[in-house]
Amino acid sequence: MTININTSIAMKYLKHIIILLITITAFNAVSAQPTKEDKKKAKQDAVKALVESQHYTFTAQYANPQGGGHRFLSSDYDFKVRKDSLIAYLPYFGRAYFDVPYNSNDGGIKFTSTKFTYTAIAKKKGGWDIKIKPADVKYIDTINMYISADGYANVQFTITNKSAISFDGILMDKETKSK
Repeated sequence: MTININTSIAMKYLKHIIILLITITAFNAVSAQPTKEDKKKAKQDAVKALVESQHYTFTAQYANPQGGGHRFLSSDYDFKVRKDSLIAYLPYFGRAYFDVPYNSNDGGIKFTSTKFTYTAIAKKKGGWDIKIKPADVKYIDTINMYISADGYANVQFTITNKSAISFDGILMDKETKSK
């Protein structure tokens, strides 16, 4: 009889030890997973690296013409910023004021610039205000960008012969196909 009692007690202890080991293993697996805060911090660090390297692509998701109307963009429109160049392939919705030849620039904001000034100012609560002034693009006066710490961005184009337009979208680090 004592053998059965000891075996019964040993089995209970063994069950408790197994349950304890499973619990510890599960806890370690869960705690090894990156937390939501870790993922957010990693994304913010990646955005910061892109802005500081001055090598990123803004992918437009919405156009906001000055006259109103928030338009969803279904195509791949973007604005590439590089240390040595700016490449814009964006649509235009708005009003032209003067000196716009028929079919000029296909109605969009499409240019490549290699002469420009680029100023980035970090915001106190995260994000950046960026001002770009291309010197070799005839009708683009200023490009103002606000980039959030999470990579969301708003880009506004001030155009000398058309009403201003802004775009909402995201910053990406991947190279997109050239337009």
